[in-house]
Amino acid sequence: MVNFGIIGLGNRGSMMLRDPLLKFPELRFTVMCDVYPDRVEGAQKKVFDDRGYTPYGTTDYREAIDYLAALPGDEPRAVYVSTSWEYHAEVSIYAMRRGVAVASEINGAASYEECAALVRTYEETKTPYMFMENCCFDEQELLVTSMARAGKFGTIVHCNGAYAHDLRSEVTNGNNKRHYRLHHYLNRNCDNYPTHEIGPIAKILNINRGNRFVSLVSVASKSCGLEEYVAAHPEIDPSLAGKKFKQGDIISTIITCAGGETVTLRLDTTLPRSYNRDIRVHGTKGFYEMGPDIFFFDGEDKESFATLPYYKDNFNNAEKYKPEYLPPVWRDIPPEEKEKGHGGMDYIEFHVFLDALVNKKPMPIDVYDAATWSAITYLSEQSIAAGGAPQSFPDFTGGKWTTRPSEDVIALK
Repeated sequence: MVNFGIIGLGNRGSMMLRDPLLKFPELRFTVMCDVYPDRVEGAQKKVFDDRGYTPYGTTDYREAIDYLAALPGDEPRAVYVSTSWEYHAEVSIYAMRRGVAVASEINGAASYEECAALVRTYEETKTPYMFMENCCFDEQELLVTSMARAGKFGTIVHCNGAYAHDLRSEVTNGNNKRHYRLHHYLNRNCDNYPTHEIGPIAKILNINRGNRFVSLVSVASKSCGLEEYVAAHPEIDPSLAGKKFKQGDIISTIITCAGGETVTLRLDTTLPRSYNRDIRVHGTKGFYEMGPDIFFFDGEDKESFATLPYYKDNFNNAEKYKPEYLPPVWRDIPPEEKEKGHGGMDYIEFHVFLDALVNKKPMPIDVYDAATWSAITYLSEQSIAAGGAPQSFPDFTGGKWTTRPSEDVIALK
């Protein structure tokens, strides 16, 4: 049994409690915490309705962590950190110092100092820490990773990804829904949410494990989307009338790697559009594009990929590769597990976290990944402010990236 707490019970925290966390019988829900008492009470009721007991509740994260840390016995204790972005590092550091394992939502930190403090705290305490980037566990990303490990792409040269998601309603309802994104969009200009795409890409490229990010450049478009949306919907939040948003509508970032690869990222959340993570992998023998879910491999596809009929006729051709390359966790997933959070990836992610915690295995997305992936936010902000000037990535592994073995988030075969 794992004594478990949740700190941060807004949309993400409360959704994860409902699905999938309450589906894990090995979790004993010990404490619920949020700065808003009504959220704490709501979470306590969910646990009572499902489990028949009421966890301790508090609005102070230190009290919540201290409560977990002080429990008698040697059963594992862990906390899921799903507060607003700016508190993830602070809460995680406090938990690690108290010996409470951490499952931290994205983003992990917003400055070099916070990233370095996360790493330093883990190295001093060795308290288990996992960065909960759920897209690393999604079916499409893991299929592509499996095929990359099998050499299907040849030498990988370039990857692309995006967080392309129309968030205008969510951002502008920030005051009404007590949501943290609003003040970030008002005050910062950066790639504020890079990890959905960079996480799977970093794993494919073995970042921090034989490869590393070296530098990035970022540029921002002008900011119009949210201001026009507010003007068109004055009923949402009259206090936003006339406000200027610092966040550019499109943030474009190019990352260079020690291995010679390049990565392009795009933040695209304030204009009308459909959702897409836009993962693409370019290698010397093959290509993948997430939107149409399509592969092209030399020697297997006789027609030129560039011709329109081929492209249209082969949408979703990824299906034909699944019998051989789809990892067992997805190939054998029961239908009920696909209903447990974001199509099943949240359930798989927490299963991996709990397995590593209980069996004392290394976390597959560790503190070095958290610091490196999160650094994109503050480095992009610095690059944009400097007119697109290159920014160097710190090496949070202290040189160990050259010898750390490759580690996938799950078994691929």
